[in-house]
Amino acid sequence: MMKIGLVGLGLIGGSMGLDLRNYGFEVLGVSRKQKTCQQALDLGAVDEASTDLSLLKSVDLIYICTPINTITPILKQLIPHLQPQTIVTDVGSVKKPVVEECSHLWSNFVGGHPMAGKAEQGIEAAQKGLFIKAAYVLTPTSTTPQLAIDSVGEIATILGCQLSICSPETHDRAVAWISHLPAMVSASLIAACMEELDPSVLQLAQNLASSGFRDTSRVGGGNPELGEMMARYNSSQLLNALCQYRQSLDTIIKFIQQEDWCSLQEFLQATQDARSNFL
Repeated sequence: MMKIGLVGLGLIGGSMGLDLRNYGFEVLGVSRKQKTCQQALDLGAVDEASTDLSLLKSVDLIYICTPINTITPILKQLIPHLQPQTIVTDVGSVKKPVVEECSHLWSNFVGGHPMAGKAEQGIEAAQKGLFIKAAYVLTPTSTTPQLAIDSVGEIATILGCQLSICSPETHDRAVAWISHLPAMVSASLIAACMEELDPSVLQLAQNLASSGFRDTSRVGGGNPELGEMMARYNSSQLLNALCQYRQSLDTIIKFIQQEDWCSLQEFLQATQDARSNFL
């Protein structure tokens, strides 16, 4: 049975640790804070925990479960402690810049993105079964060792994920549409509502908001740091998606301004028909 290391013991790292230990893997965790290490031990997410990366010197596979901007710096700090055969992967939601940098630093690196989460963050929010039926994308390059791809893919399957494999570029273009764009659109919806100048109208709107607004605004109320990282590291693909979305909004505005209700209904019929292809 493989020995697995986790760098970053937040929601993703903690949840992964809970599941991996449940399946019999030995899990060693590293966090910046000793308090988090102790919480992870108390929760049962890890067998051992430390603030020192040297704890992971004997593991077979390491998951870097930290914000996108820290993945490469952490790998650089890890390298002196790694065995040549150690496989390293990450869980970042943007892949191209991460894979380019990390593959250059460590030949046994394979990019990964488990698409699971919840509104709450931190080790306190960790839960068993978070990854069941979640998409898990691996983004190898032409030089990624097959053993690394197979090993991380096998763990993803054990966790109950639906595995996909594609290039880093294809991943970033796809998630720009279905993850990064919705986060920005959702945030814009909330910001637009807050522009209502009449306090009584705004208060009534807040009182009346129910499932439709809750579902549409959910990702806009998520982790601001994560949203900023999505935009910073996937800016070209996100800008392309935002511009296309703006064109779609302009189309709807035109239909309403021109009172072209038939065209609007056809537009809405087409989107209703297409939605099932994404769910």
